[in-house]
Amino acid sequence: MQATFSNSAREQRYLSLEDKYGAHNYHPLPVVLERGQGVHVWDVDGKRYYDFLSGYSAVNQGHCHPDIVAAMIEQAQQLTLTSRAFHSALLGEYAQFITAYFGYNKVLPMNTGVEAVETAIKLARRWGYDVKGIEANKAIIIVCSGNFHGRTSTVISFSSDPSARNGFGPYMEGFISIPFNDLNALSEALKSPNIAGFLVEPIQGEAGVVVPDEGYLTKAKQYCADANVLFIADEIQTGLSRTGKLLACDHENVRPDILILGKALSGGTMPVSAVLADDPIMLTIKPGEHGSTYGGSPLACKVAIAALTVLKKERMADNAEKMGELLRKKLEDLHSPHIKLIRGKGLLNAIVIEHKNADAAWDLCLAMKENGILAKPTHGDKIRLAPPLVIDAEQIEECVQLIGKSLSVLD
Repeated sequence: MQATFSNSAREQRYLSLEDKYGAHNYHPLPVVLERGQGVHVWDVDGKRYYDFLSGYSAVNQGHCHPDIVAAMIEQAQQLTLTSRAFHSALLGEYAQFITAYFGYNKVLPMNTGVEAVETAIKLARRWGYDVKGIEANKAIIIVCSGNFHGRTSTVISFSSDPSARNGFGPYMEGFISIPFNDLNALSEALKSPNIAGFLVEPIQGEAGVVVPDEGYLTKAKQYCADANVLFIADEIQTGLSRTGKLLACDHENVRPDILILGKALSGGTMPVSAVLADDPIMLTIKPGEHGSTYGGSPLACKVAIAALTVLKKERMADNAEKMGELLRKKLEDLHSPHIKLIRGKGLLNAIVIEHKNADAAWDLCLAMKENGILAKPTHGDKIRLAPPLVIDAEQIEECVQLIGKSLSVLD
């Protein structure tokens, strides 16, 4: 059966305003939210939901975490922005804090995730020319099919998603795409002397939480090291305790040459991203060659320190690992004929829906919304299940019951 649900008059007012005056570049679930706390959000009619998307893992610490909000308010009343034309009292402190936290020599602060990806690409190319000795304008970055690294004109140039790519050409050269989780393809691509870096998500999130074979990251890193190529990990969604470790790469004790962070680096309060690397890589970029007005602002620095402190203080990686195992087990216990596959690590999970109706995953998300749990399909038949990392066992049990109840819409 097809899910049919209607919005209240108040919700419809907000939806109509957005439809009339906003660009039509998203297709959101028809819910209008106005408040959040911990694992919950409330719509404009006061209905409470479990948030099982967490702002695409930007809200790992839970909505409006009091420590992060307090740090934001305190700094917002003192100094929010200097630009990088001047020093601030917080940038050095933040740089020292985050480099020690992740074990790198240097950090380059940016704002959005895709800005950090662009930064990493530029950094790898510059390293390729200045250190590896690649001929000018010949540097190549290896990427994986099914990737999602953002939507700038550079990044969509190596996307395999038609909706992100088609109609936005011409495209930037300098990228080779290989299948994800394919070491033979990586080995073959690395034979070119012009390869500067390998850009990879440790788990492909937007593709539907595709987890590679055990050992893939370890061998990929070794292949890159042997070929004198930088291993660049996009941990914007997979990092910051989401998968049960501080970084998804930590599951295989892999240390990226360039580490890209974003999303939960601010606990979902504002855009904050970062690129971390050691001196031989980072110091190839000189003053004036890259930057951002808001990157490394006093407000961003204060918020990021608070967000990272909360992750360790509240042992969120440990909770993500335990609750993720419980979530996957309880989903399996539903024995639903409509769930073809359950996969994930920690609290980054997805179910693959099996149904003759092509819109079944969307219909299921609508039913889940009605039953008090918010999630969103990706790539048609997959639904990502990624609640804030503060969720507890009792809440997991309740949410699986809600999913089970919602699955009846597909009968």
